[in-house]
Amino acid sequence: MSNPTKIVTGKVRFSYCNVFSPRMNEGDGEGDGKYTICILVDKNDKFTIEKIKQAVEAAIVNDKPKLANKNGVVNRATLKMPLRDGDLERSDDPSFEGKMFLNATSKRRPGIVDANLDPIINPDDFYSGCYGRASLNFYGYDFNGTKGIAVGLNNLQKLEDGEPLGGFSSAEDDFGGENAYSDPLLG
Repeated sequence: MSNPTKIVTGKVRFSYCNVFSPRMNEGDGEGDGKYTICILVDKNDKFTIEKIKQAVEAAIVNDKPKLANKNGVVNRATLKMPLRDGDLERSDDPSFEGKMFLNATSKRRPGIVDANLDPIINPDDFYSGCYGRASLNFYGYDFNGTKGIAVGLNNLQKLEDGEPLGGFSSAEDDFGGENAYSDPLLG
């Protein structure tokens, strides 16, 4: 029987990739870093969006005791939901335009493979801006009175390269073309 809270996405774009070493957040204890990634889903990808919504619903059912109030009722209006609208929440970032997004985390390093299922070892080969698929699990949480659905990161598959996100440029771009070195003394 399959797990209704676990999904594999269709083709998505990856951003804020911290998947080769854990990222420490303020307030994390020693050794408590997490692997994190932001997953951008095109709003036209109804298949992946529907899978996410179904997994969220399954997590609400599975974790109802954690999410419900003292009367056993889950107040969906106050739950923090993982799938968010990039046009509304990240209008300052063009890479979020026309996208839904969610953040996924794990205390365990995710498996990362290429389209042929060969492991990706080099962090330069998996970066913010590349495209692929993600294996995710959804679960309820109640942390200091805040209740919602979180996204666990299982594994990642890179399908193709994309324009790197984050304002990075190559050395060739920085020092070639109009930026090529010429000695001002020699003319």
